[in-house]
Amino acid sequence: MTILEIKDLHKSYGAAPPVLRGVSLKIERGEFVGVIGLSGSGKSTLLRCVNRLIDAASGQILVPRALFGSPSNGDFADVLRLGGSELRLLRRKIGMVFQQFNIVKRLSVMDNVLSGGLGYQPSLRSTLRIFSESERRRALTNLKRVGLLEHAYKRADALSGGEQQRVAIARTLMQEPALILADEPVSSLDPKLSRVVLDILKRVCREDGITALVSLHTLELTREYADRVIALKQGRIFFDGPVTDLTDAMVDSVYQRNE
Repeated sequence: MTILEIKDLHKSYGAAPPVLRGVSLKIERGEFVGVIGLSGSGKSTLLRCVNRLIDAASGQILVPRALFGSPSNGDFADVLRLGGSELRLLRRKIGMVFQQFNIVKRLSVMDNVLSGGLGYQPSLRSTLRIFSESERRRALTNLKRVGLLEHAYKRADALSGGEQQRVAIARTLMQEPALILADEPVSSLDPKLSRVVLDILKRVCREDGITALVSLHTLELTREYADRVIALKQGRIFFDGPVTDLTDAMVDSVYQRNE
């Protein structure tokens, strides 16, 4: 089942050269896809266009309407045309894991994780941060899944960087996402902690049938964790295939700068 289809996506920032130049791809349910490329190749822009953190200039980003419970009006919805309640419904089902964790460090670990479920609450409860016992139990379950149950009531800033990123994953799981977008989620961590975090991310995706699109800063980690690799070069797809087909010669071409 196709969970995401991108057609001829373009994006520019002001008068600068285009960052995305006609990107087209399909992502199937349950895939763990690594995205590689030089800095400036369009990796972060691509991920952020998918959930409309930024708006593409043109093209289509298609997702099944069943993904976010929208009334059926055709099998797929174009994310670029969604607004209001439909866009909010979609964003509940697309989790985002950021490079710098994006947790509220003055809050407890538990409160950070609970915030992942705010999109399912009425606006008043969200504003007042009122959580039910079932939501609290689910938050504790997700903390257990990422190995942080014993830290539930600590301040988030008392945790290490790797632990904070695991809090961010637990928070994302509270959304019950169908798709996780991870933008260089371990680039600020050392190699050992990077593998701890990626082991957890890949395991929970497998357990829950979550599709993942993950930008990684090293080729070694991409080859170790990705089932499929998409390589961007100057805003275009340069390679798209199984990780086993990513030869050294292809890698050299991906990372070769054009003069």
